[in-house]
Amino acid sequence: MVSVRQVQVTFDCAEPQRVGRFWCEVLGYVVPPPPDGFDGWDEYELTLPAERRGASFACADPTGVGPRLYFQRVPEGKVVKNRVHLDVRVGTGLVGAERLAALEAECARLVEFGAVQERILHADEENESCIVMRDVEGNEFCLD
Repeated sequence: MVSVRQVQVTFDCAEPQRVGRFWCEVLGYVVPPPPDGFDGWDEYELTLPAERRGASFACADPTGVGPRLYFQRVPEGKVVKNRVHLDVRVGTGLVGAERLAALEAECARLVEFGAVQERILHADEENESCIVMRDVEGNEFCLD
């Protein structure tokens, strides 16, 4: 039997800190402490070669349950739809109008941080409602 492994979700992006701080707001994640011997990440960044400064950022679930998120700077921009996206579970256990109200409230909160609402997918015979969103660099995610 294979043991359960932890996963890290990695985002390619232009501005790692900006995208990472957005996802901290979305998920309630925190920035981990800097390496030993440094009072903060800014101090640590100054020890890196100029081309590596600001090249990455990470955040983590403060409870240790969710995966770590890692953001890395890449030279190319986003061109096509994501093949993988995050579903942010806002409406778990809710149905109908109550679920949609919870999704819309979270959508409004995230728009204040730079998210963009793409469209609302209304409930049908098989699925409950969800809202398709984009983060601050255009990566798709769903409020589910």
